[in-house]
Amino acid sequence: METGRIIYINGPVVRASGMKGFTMREMVLVGEKKLIGEVISLDKEVATIQVYEETSGLRAGEPVTGTGKPLSVKLGPGILGNIFDGIERPLSHIYKEESGFIPPGIGLISLDEEKLWDVEILIREGDHLKEGDVFARVQETSMIVHRIMVPPGLHGRVVWAKESGRYTINDTLALLENEGKTFELKMCQEWPVREPRPVAKRMPIGKLLVTGQRVIDTFFPLAKGGTAAIPGGFGTGKTITQHQLAKWSDADIIVYIGCGERGNEMTEVLEDFPKLQDPRTGKPLMDRTVLIANTSNMPVAAREASIYTGITIAEYFRDMGYNVALMADSTSRWAEALREIAGRLEEMPAEEGYPAYLASRLAQFYERAGYFKNLNGSEGSITIIGAVSPAGGDFSEPVTQATKRVVGAFLALDKELAYARHFPSINWLLSYSGYVKMLEDWFSDNVAPDLLELRAKMLGLLREENKLMDIVKLVGEDVLPDDQRLVLEIARVLKMAYLQQNAYHKEDSYVPLDRQYTMLKVIDRLYERALSSVKKGIPIAKVKNEKIFNDVIMMKYTLNFDELIKQIDEYFDSLESMYKEGVFYEG
Repeated sequence: METGRIIYINGPVVRASGMKGFTMREMVLVGEKKLIGEVISLDKEVATIQVYEETSGLRAGEPVTGTGKPLSVKLGPGILGNIFDGIERPLSHIYKEESGFIPPGIGLISLDEEKLWDVEILIREGDHLKEGDVFARVQETSMIVHRIMVPPGLHGRVVWAKESGRYTINDTLALLENEGKTFELKMCQEWPVREPRPVAKRMPIGKLLVTGQRVIDTFFPLAKGGTAAIPGGFGTGKTITQHQLAKWSDADIIVYIGCGERGNEMTEVLEDFPKLQDPRTGKPLMDRTVLIANTSNMPVAAREASIYTGITIAEYFRDMGYNVALMADSTSRWAEALREIAGRLEEMPAEEGYPAYLASRLAQFYERAGYFKNLNGSEGSITIIGAVSPAGGDFSEPVTQATKRVVGAFLALDKELAYARHFPSINWLLSYSGYVKMLEDWFSDNVAPDLLELRAKMLGLLREENKLMDIVKLVGEDVLPDDQRLVLEIARVLKMAYLQQNAYHKEDSYVPLDRQYTMLKVIDRLYERALSSVKKGIPIAKVKNEKIFNDVIMMKYTLNFDELIKQIDEYFDSLESMYKEGVFYEG
């Protein structure tokens, strides 16, 4: 085994000499405590290593030992329902064994190697297997069947297989023979975190990721296999928005990465998630969730690795044929880790001190999302939803701009909306979704053929209201003609009744697509009937019936849409009858 010696220490960056036999991206054990590190630069016999643990107490002259493999994660039963740090070490296990902090040199422990799992063996002697084939099954949680697959790159004939029974993840379940060589098939496999797992084919995107959040599903939809950014300043609701998506989206598996967030905020996630019930099954939400916690006081290099750990786990479940939603909160903290390490490496800084490769690293991460045909013939997807925390809410800063260039949906959170208690505080003028056209057929087949037409009409009203408000601020609302004053009233109804959603209300926290469509139709009916009356010369004061407008605003809690439409029609029918009788006049 190759060994070098430490000659330089600068925080998480270590240099060692005598490293001629080492390779780029090789995982190494640094110092007497055997801290986990990774070779990130080689110059003749001197290697630069980023260390994923606290380097306090490390001294020059201590050994650096090679492992002969890149930084990898162990993939197998035991991932779901677990809470890991940035390099897949189980925090709950460490807490029981050690103190409240991760002790240096604890090693790359990951999955429980002693736990016995009930394994159903699906193969027998003589079967031919190729990479990705499912050869065994484990009921990992009450909701998810863990499909044990042949690791990528292996294929051959089964020469021996165990019977179904109880085994640990390291027990050999079968032997595979190919060209005179024999390979062991176990419940677990390892995979380098920085290398995307192979797939058979990338498929076109065409299915909605249903979230139950009206402003997202209808106005700025996310697609299964798509990418989205949620940028917003402090207090705008990034975390609660991601919690809502994690809780309510129709993904099979949730991977939540707390990347560089404050400890108290991550503690809230770790305490709340295990208590949450899956709304579709009533079972614990953790049964289909993986949490990766790397708080701001943890080693900065491990924060940089955390998003790669998360996406590799997501790819593993995608290979089984599951739809995975990955939440990264936040990629700004990850970029800050990148900047700190680049500074210690004395690399030339680019805009605002970030390394020049910031944009390409972000693109590489988001590129691992998609809808795929897997090696075993199944179909699966990874949807990446990354929160961005621009300083002072400035969307022109480098991380937001680099992210905006590569994501398909941009859900811009607005501090003015947040301070006005309008949540989710998604700004309808700054946000966009590039998946609307791709999902046109899906919406037509699964919701209503005219939904996107209705969406465009409502967005048009909101844009018109924004222009009119500039005039109102200067000279007041009274100078506007009645049809424009009606636009202001309908936009107010749309914002309060539809775009605003209460995450803590039983009826409003999640709204099915058919109900979202019906609510939009009610608002459209109100607008069309009111506009018809205004065009006939009926004064806006009569058209704007306070009770009806307030009932429409409150419909998200009452849910009696048919009665509401009847009420609207009856009122405007009576209004127009009065008009025909000459009750109203101009002047």
